[in-house]
Amino acid sequence: MTTSSRLWRAARSLRRTPERLLHPLRRRKALGRLRACPPPHFVLVVCHGNICRSPYAAALLEYDLTRFAQGTVRVESAGFAGSGRPCPPIAVDVAAARGLDLSAHRSKLLAPPGVFDADLIVVMNKVQARALRDLFGRNVRDVLILGDLDPEPIETREIQYPAEQPKDVFERSYSRINRCVRQLVQAVADNAERAAPLTQPELK
Repeated sequence: MTTSSRLWRAARSLRRTPERLLHPLRRRKALGRLRACPPPHFVLVVCHGNICRSPYAAALLEYDLTRFAQGTVRVESAGFAGSGRPCPPIAVDVAAARGLDLSAHRSKLLAPPGVFDADLIVVMNKVQARALRDLFGRNVRDVLILGDLDPEPIETREIQYPAEQPKDVFERSYSRINRCVRQLVQAVADNAERAAPLTQPELK
């Protein structure tokens, strides 16, 4: 590794130190909000292009939330860019190996009806959270950065953007989404007085 590469890695690690240190507090606050609010009837999951992260997270949320809520939870996904695009083949393959079918998904743009109607909006990073607040006026309590729920130590709040990346990046991104969605669903279930552990597709 060259000197410039080492310096770049050191600078990136230093820049991410606040996120690492603040993660336990942010996680407690996020879980506390989920447990304090009524169980959502409509969850909107958002990422940049709605072809990799949000379709997978939405499919996983729908699978788990509708099981304990007896089909009463509506889950949709949308993005800030493009519409009508399918998930990349790698995304479809990785999701299929985890028991989720993304083959029929087509991207959708964020639109006021969905943004305004959602009880909970799940995003992949703080920029998206800020945009939803600034552009649509959503209350900070209604927008959740999914990575804040990660039960493991983190390098960054953002769920890694896997588009146009190798398969192992999709695996890492989807594994983290699995961990975070498990926490989200359990918090909602706890709030609905369903404290028994929930099952979901095995991480692979």
